[in-house]
Amino acid sequence: MKLLVVGSGGREHAIAKKLLESQGVEQVFVAPGNDGMTLDGLDLVNIGISEHSKLIEFAKENDVAWSFIGPDDALAAGIVDDFNQAGLKAFGPSRLAAELEWSKDFAKEIMVKYGVPTAAYGTFSDFEEAKAYIEKQGAPIVVKADGLALGKGVVVAETVEQAVEAAQEMLLDNKFGDSGARVVIEEFLDGEEFSLFAFVNGDKFYILPTAQDHKRAYDGDKGPNTGGMGAYAPVPHLPQSVVDQSVETIIKLVLKGMIAEGRPYLGVLYAGLILTTDGPKVIEFNSRFGDPETQIILPRLTSDFAQNITDILDKKEPTITWLDEGVTLGVVVASEGYPLDYEKGVELPAKTDGDIITYYAGAKFAENSRALLSNGGRVYMLVTTADTVSAAQEKIYNQLKKQNTTGLFYRTDIGSKAVKN
Repeated sequence: MKLLVVGSGGREHAIAKKLLESQGVEQVFVAPGNDGMTLDGLDLVNIGISEHSKLIEFAKENDVAWSFIGPDDALAAGIVDDFNQAGLKAFGPSRLAAELEWSKDFAKEIMVKYGVPTAAYGTFSDFEEAKAYIEKQGAPIVVKADGLALGKGVVVAETVEQAVEAAQEMLLDNKFGDSGARVVIEEFLDGEEFSLFAFVNGDKFYILPTAQDHKRAYDGDKGPNTGGMGAYAPVPHLPQSVVDQSVETIIKLVLKGMIAEGRPYLGVLYAGLILTTDGPKVIEFNSRFGDPETQIILPRLTSDFAQNITDILDKKEPTITWLDEGVTLGVVVASEGYPLDYEKGVELPAKTDGDIITYYAGAKFAENSRALLSNGGRVYMLVTTADTVSAAQEKIYNQLKKQNTTGLFYRTDIGSKAVKN
């Protein structure tokens, strides 16, 4: 069986690597991928994620059994619809189902309509109205670009002035283009954040291990929001009762609502949740695997990944099993300056494997050699599994200390929230 993974980052590296380990999978293509992936035997396809017709033609010519769609913008552009119309299977939601992610206002409307717990909010396209709402509600308060913004369109404002400035940047200064033409302004929720994923086909869903992402660029959750600087799974101090409650009051209700709206969901549903004094509530939904959570969840999968997805696509009951001991933790290494301006072309350390996995997000071979160079904001991620969070941290950070990371940076406190609990 031949499979295609659409995307180019660390998430897609983890997905493709895990698929290639499956029995019966002879080849995994990644379009467009990045050069670091080839070190794991993955085959790159020089087709961009927006070139749907070319991807479809490639899948047909190469007898691809099904495709796994990684990025949010590809899903928002209707890539699954196009594949399906061409008679091809793809694991990911339709454009209408993916609106759970590409419109925060739509997601809020669904949650309110179907009783899914979330923060109180208002949606605005007029700056003066947004400003008045912020001044009435007070701070802290959260300002979000309505559309996709690469994980960076959220401002948790500690003062009214910060919130007004964020709304101005989105609505008047066009900071996020069309994605910020509307803003969703939410009440600030206090509590512990965690990620809950599910493989979904309609009303059938299969819950994955919990994870905790670290969004801020610097230690102590300081600095600007990024796409994610590290993560660990499962969250050891999160009771199973909280997961069970989240499934009953959030996952089941939103999937039921999507069916009722004529938008049945297929693919990976990502619920970004927060445990408040009133129970778990939704911060956001994503219509695909998270990055970097994918890189620390999939190594914990002990069943056949390709067979699991095949069964879900075919509406058969999959046998999904997970490692039930220890913790898997990963640290992202990024280009200095990320998520703002950064330089490319930094030579990267040698790939680690075995006990410590390297997943590449932004890597490219030098023109005249096989030396890997940085080619993006987030460059690579080291992942390991150990008995405890502390033991995993020690393994990863000892390895990073041995590496030459000049021109790069990483957080030194990934997983520390779990250690403190």
